[in-house]
Amino acid sequence: MSKNLNNDSQVELKAVRQQVLANTQILQNLIPPTVSYTTEGNVLIIGPEDLARLAADKLSNMGKLAILANESITSQDEAHLEKVMSSAENVESFYNKLIEIKGFLGQFQVKVDSGSDDASDTNAVELSMVAIRKAHFDLILDLSQSPCINLEMLPPGYFYVGQDEAKLADAITQLPDLVGEFDKPRYVKVNSEICAHNRNGIDGCNRCLNFCPADAIQSIDKMITIDPYLCHGAGSCTNACPTGAISYDLPTPQALHSYLHKLVTRFREQAQTAPVILFHDEANGAALVGADLSGDVIPVALEEITVASMDHWMSSLAWGARQILVLNTEATAPTLTQMLQGEHKLANDILDEMGQPQRISVIDESSIGDLAALLETSSNWPVIVPGEFAATTKRNTLYAAIDHLNEQAASVDTCLSQSNIPYGIVSINSDKCTLCLSCVSTCPTQALTDGGDKPALHFVEQDCVQCGLCESACPEKVISLTPQMNFDKAQRQQRQTLKEEAPFDCIRCGTPFATQSMVQRMLEAVGGHSAFSDNIERLKMCSDCRVKDMFEDILQDPEKQLR
Repeated sequence: MSKNLNNDSQVELKAVRQQVLANTQILQNLIPPTVSYTTEGNVLIIGPEDLARLAADKLSNMGKLAILANESITSQDEAHLEKVMSSAENVESFYNKLIEIKGFLGQFQVKVDSGSDDASDTNAVELSMVAIRKAHFDLILDLSQSPCINLEMLPPGYFYVGQDEAKLADAITQLPDLVGEFDKPRYVKVNSEICAHNRNGIDGCNRCLNFCPADAIQSIDKMITIDPYLCHGAGSCTNACPTGAISYDLPTPQALHSYLHKLVTRFREQAQTAPVILFHDEANGAALVGADLSGDVIPVALEEITVASMDHWMSSLAWGARQILVLNTEATAPTLTQMLQGEHKLANDILDEMGQPQRISVIDESSIGDLAALLETSSNWPVIVPGEFAATTKRNTLYAAIDHLNEQAASVDTCLSQSNIPYGIVSINSDKCTLCLSCVSTCPTQALTDGGDKPALHFVEQDCVQCGLCESACPEKVISLTPQMNFDKAQRQQRQTLKEEAPFDCIRCGTPFATQSMVQRMLEAVGGHSAFSDNIERLKMCSDCRVKDMFEDILQDPEKQLR
């Protein structure tokens, strides 16, 4: 009897899920930004010459072909060699040593060693200029034992098949379709104004540079730039960025938040139960999410699973989801898996600290078919009353979600200390700080601010991303950073005064022009110098009065300047 009721309940939940998914759409840009690739179908085949020539014979419908033979032939069998000799007779082979490959679909630059013994020769030539009289190759078919481009996510137009017959057949089928002009979404955008990578020539945050599996991100002229032609839309950079300077564009962070909020809210209202959100990638995870998925699990498809970051996980929970599942497949790049595991651990450490169950799980392909144990466990967890907050910036949304989940649990006011996280505090040695405010001018998030008309240094913990710019900019080296997650909302959002002091007034006109500590520092540093031996008091004057005093001194004793 209970089994029938359970089946009936599943049918109802699946019907609700289908209705909610059908009526809820992610708001997308009607004219999304794109990048275009143009190709003529000119192909470079790299690998053992026998295999390369056999492959070239199957690509006679392409543009110009060339072979770079970088490995020994694979077989000395006479029949095999005869077949090779009669294949692609008009395709030229080159035996130069490969130096590097750069580029993408329609724009591959291949440099090889010229083999010249001339000392004045650079020994590097563009193979395309020699082989096909073109400035570049459009496509590359790589049959080498190891890929010639060592990246986790290979550039579009580069087919690495090794010596796998099935992959080769698939590539030969795809290559003819890659002739013409093609558009691809420009997945991410960069707001340099809030980027913490570099300020005033000082290096700071490098998180995004460490997590791109396609090597599409570089620091050029002290600014983070993303090559849209190499970008696969993995989302690791947007996930790693602590300020939101790098943001996903398809969908935008706000659009994804809005979509998740609507999914959770509508499902709860119609099903009268809290849903489980299952994030998966469109390319591989979608095929694993079958129709027999439990009715209380709502699948959310993304370009890559790391497009959804911890703020999306936490806000979904705070809006009323009971559990978050992230489906990680074998196709996920190792760099993305590493990032995912780090974010997953931190998220559950945060939930542990506040007394919540570990509501976030990363699952693999082997467990997607049987989620019964996970779902049964989470069905007995305390129900979360949905939060009323709206998604704003990445950081504020995350903290709003954490604060709500904390209020629903133990309401702790502790600090979770962990290394290398973009949350924490700035401390100073106030005795040695001169309030020069170099730290304020480099802070990208305005976590550090000045006192306006009064010499002071203020700090708001919630805005600090631990980029280290302030620490590097401090001439006195009195700043230190402490990474932590502070659960005391009031303390975290409060503007703290790290140091303040009375201004130093000009001894001549009375105008405040510096801090007491800065003038004292000048007196100690240069007060004994011969240039100030007779005029030490000028250090206590503002700039205008100092100039006036100098001219008055010269007028009274004209020969003093000569002396």
